[in-house]
Amino acid sequence: MKPETLSFFDKVYEVAKLIPYGRVTSYGAIAKYLGAPRSSRMVGYAMNGSSRKDVPAHRVVNRNGLLTGKHHFEGTNLMQQLLESEGVKVKDNQVQDFKKLFWDPAELL
Repeated sequence: MKPETLSFFDKVYEVAKLIPYGRVTSYGAIAKYLGAPRSSRMVGYAMNGSSRKDVPAHRVVNRNGLLTGKHHFEGTNLMQQLLESEGVKVKDNQVQDFKKLFWDPAELL
């Protein structure tokens, strides 16, 4: 499928699939990369429905590194557990060393 024929959600999924193991990005960074800087909530909605699309939604957090989407994962702490299994430290629902681990698609793609 050509990129111009993809829906916004599918474009979000394509970017999210590129987030490297052990790194995180934000809803806003993905929205900005896709040319829709005011659409971070739409990116969040896309992440909510991504569980069956082989998308590492656990690597997408809010602009402060908070695991705001964790309630969309099965179980109590699955989002945190997935991040920690990749070496990402999480304390009080916030990614530690967020700036160091932040992956910006606008700069890196």
